Amino acid sequence: GNKGAVWVARRIPDGYISGHANQARIRQFPLDDPDNCLYSEDIISLAREKGYYTGKKDKNFSFTDAYAPLDYGALRFCEARVWAGFRKVNSKMNKYEDYAIGDNAKNVMPLWIKPDKKVTVQDVMDLMRDHFEGTTLDMTKDIGAGPFNNPYRWRPLTWEVDSVAYCNERAITTQQTGFSFVAQSRSWLPNEIGGILWFGVDDASSTVYTPMYSSITEVPQAFAVGNGSMMEFSNDAAFWVFNQVSNLAYTRYNAIHPEIEKLQQELENRYVAYTGAMDLAAADLLKKDKKLAIDLLTEYSVNQGNNTLKKWQELYTYLFTKYMDGNVKTLKQIPENYKYVTPNIKQPGYGANWYQKTIKETGDHFKMRKLEGEEGHH
Repeated sequence: GNKGAVWVARRIPDGYISGHANQARIRQFPLDDPDNCLYSEDIISLAREKGYYTGKKDKNFSFTDAYAPLDYGALRFCEARVWAGFRKVNSKMNKYEDYAIGDNAKNVMPLWIKPDKKVTVQDVMDLMRDHFEGTTLDMTKDIGAGPFNNPYRWRPLTWEVDSVAYCNERAITTQQTGFSFVAQSRSWLPNEIGGILWFGVDDASSTVYTPMYSSITEVPQAFAVGNGSMMEFSNDAAFWVFNQVSNLAYTRYNAIHPEIEKLQQELENRYVAYTGAMDLAAADLLKKDKKLAIDLLTEYSVNQGNNTLKKWQELYTYLFTKYMDGNVKTLKQIPENYKYVTPNIKQPGYGANWYQKTIKETGDHFKMRKLEGEEGHH
C-alpha cells in the first residue's frame, strides 16, 4: 500500500494567531499560492480515491471534512479549547460558544483571529491556564468541582450511566500534563540569544514558566532526563515537586491555588523582567567571545531552573503545614519567655453552598437532634 501522509500547511498572516487542539482545522485552502500555502501532491486525489471527497471542483475541497470530519467529541474536547484560547485575546469570540459546546457545528470558528492587542509572552502563559472560566463550560461551577471549586476531573474523559454516554470537560490546562512551554523567537537578536523556551512541568495552571535560552549547553538538574520517572519519585525533580504542590491544591483548591498563583506570578514577573538585562549582557559578550556568551546564558538558565525548584520545595512545606487535615493554621506570635505557642487554627468547613447541597440530598440524615429530656440537662 501507499506510505506517507497527506498534509496541508497555511501561513498565518502577520498580526493574527491560530490554534490547534488535536483536531484538524484547515478547511478550504488556496491551491496556487505557494508562498502562503503548501500541501502534499496527492491530498485531493487520495481523498477522491478513498471516497472522502466527491465534489466536482478541487477548489471546494476541505481537508478537515475529508480527513478529520467533526463529531461531538471533536467540538467539545478539541475545538472548545481553541475557542477558550481565542476568547482570552479577542473580545468577540463568545458568538462561537454554541460551536465550542457542540450545539451548532455549522457556526465554524475562523482558522485564525486578530487579537484585540499585541500578545505578550505572559498573555500566552495565561492562555495555557484556562479552565473555561466565565463560560457555560466553567469547570468550577458544576457538581464535579466539589465543595472547593476544583476545576479538574479525573479520567476517563467519557463515562456511561444506564448505557447513556456522558463526558467531562477537556480544558486547556489539565492535571496530567507532563510539561508545557511557550516558545519565544526573536528574529532581531542573534540566534544564540533570540530563542527562549519558557518551560514548565505538570499542570500549566500551577507551573512556573522558567526561561531556557535556546543555545544552552546544560539543563538544570530539576529538568534533567533520568532524574526520576513516572514510577521513581525524586525530591529534586521539578516534575515531582510541582506534582506535590498541585495535588495538594486539588484537595482545597479555592484556598490553596491562590497562594500558588501568587508565587507563580512573582517568579514569572521576575524572570520576564530579567530577560532584557540578560539579552544585553549576552549580546555584548557575544561580540567578544561566543563561548563565554553561551556559558553566561547556560549559567543563567540553569540557575533560574534550580531557583524555581527551590522555591517550589519551600512552597510545598509551607502549604502542607498550613492546610493538612482540613484545618488552616497560621503562626501566632510567641510571647516572651515562651518556647512554643499553638498556632491560630481555623476550620472553614465546606461552605454554605455545599452544606445546602448536602441537606438537599440527605434530608435530615445529618440533622442534630435532642434526646428526650435533654433540654433540662446542663
